[in-house]
Amino acid sequence: MNSPSEKPLLSLIIPVFNELNNLEAVIKNIMAVNFPGVVELVLVDDASTDGSAALVRTLSQQLSQAVPSSEFIFKYHLCPQNQGKGAAIRIGISLASGKIVGINDADFEYDPQDILALIEPIMGNHSDVVYGSRFQKGSSQVKRTYHYLVNRLLTLLSNLLSGIYLTDMETCYKFFRSEVLQSMNLISNRFGFEVEVTAKLGKLKQLRMEELPIRYYPRTQLQGKKINWKDGVAALWHLAYFNLFAS
Repeated sequence: MNSPSEKPLLSLIIPVFNELNNLEAVIKNIMAVNFPGVVELVLVDDASTDGSAALVRTLSQQLSQAVPSSEFIFKYHLCPQNQGKGAAIRIGISLASGKIVGINDADFEYDPQDILALIEPIMGNHSDVVYGSRFQKGSSQVKRTYHYLVNRLLTLLSNLLSGIYLTDMETCYKFFRSEVLQSMNLISNRFGFEVEVTAKLGKLKQLRMEELPIRYYPRTQLQGKKINWKDGVAALWHLAYFNLFAS
């Protein structure tokens, strides 16, 4: 059993916005993974209007009482007003205490079983950051043409500007040695987080970084997907600003 003062192996930040129908099942899927150490689940509700906030609080309290602390730790934060996914992630980072920090959306587009392979290089001290790629050979993806082409274009531009070669800059599954992520002054509120954090990683010259293939099952706007064409346009500005002007 882990000492109460020992850091969790992994802090998994789960930003939540109107995911009432998915949230409980998503958490159960994560808890079904046989992690090699204590996992801290940090749920941040971004002022949901569908009852997700109450569910975040209830689940966190119930699971904290029901699950041994030697396996999972639960934290939550309820935002008083909607600010965006990036803002929710920043709050999650401030609450995270794990040796590794990663992000998991409150939906079923990603398979939490893939997390084991993504954190292994960091656990073994071979990498500081690992991205899960939906586009690398070996990944299982059902491609939607518009989103696929936009993602590939944004990744190409990111590669040219950041100097980091990636196949999937916009992936949700990003895992960091905690001190790398917590040392950054992140400011993006919405989906600009993906561009910003990648650009700032590109400025860290001694960084050890890799990509590994993951499974991906995209949902549609009708199924609750939040990102839209406006975020794609905004990403172009983020690419220029965070790569060329931000420190």
